[in-house]
Amino acid sequence: MLQGHLDGHLATLNRLDQCGAVLAAIAEAWVTALKAGKKIIFFGNGGSAADAQHLAAELVVRYRINRRALPAMALTTDTSILTAHSNDYGFETVFERQVEALAQAGDVVVGISTSGASKNVIAGLRAAREKDCVVVSFTGQNGGECAALSHHVYCVPTPVTAYAQECHLLAGHVLCEYVEAAFKP
Repeated sequence: MLQGHLDGHLATLNRLDQCGAVLAAIAEAWVTALKAGKKIIFFGNGGSAADAQHLAAELVVRYRINRRALPAMALTTDTSILTAHSNDYGFETVFERQVEALAQAGDVVVGISTSGASKNVIAGLRAAREKDCVVVSFTGQNGGECAALSHHVYCVPTPVTAYAQECHLLAGHVLCEYVEAAFKP
């Protein structure tokens, strides 16, 4: 049984080589935005919220090398905003409202949804397009509506949520390493 689980994870990882071109495009979008004084904004639900926070921290603090702090944020960290908005307006627009308040044209907005169908992530991506941001989504197998709203889609070729989440974080680390190389002191 354990070997079967490991085999499933490894099979998904082995299919990631087909994602190289999109990861290169996302990496370039991140570097271009950061060099222009823009920021990277991440959001998602559950495990994807944790990934959003993780990747923002890698950019602000560091991934592997000491370099200047880079402007990045996760919209999943302010409990007062999350709870006030959800209480007053509902959870479906919690990211949309924050994008409206915090995103500027040229920022990169990254919505993470393994299904590609999370209503609040979709609303946040839609708001980012309206603000002329570069829109990126990290999704699972079919990309869903998130893919349709995005300039760049990293779509992990698996229907298994856990495998997609693992690959999202792996890709995020690859992207952070690429960004760090561009900002090496």
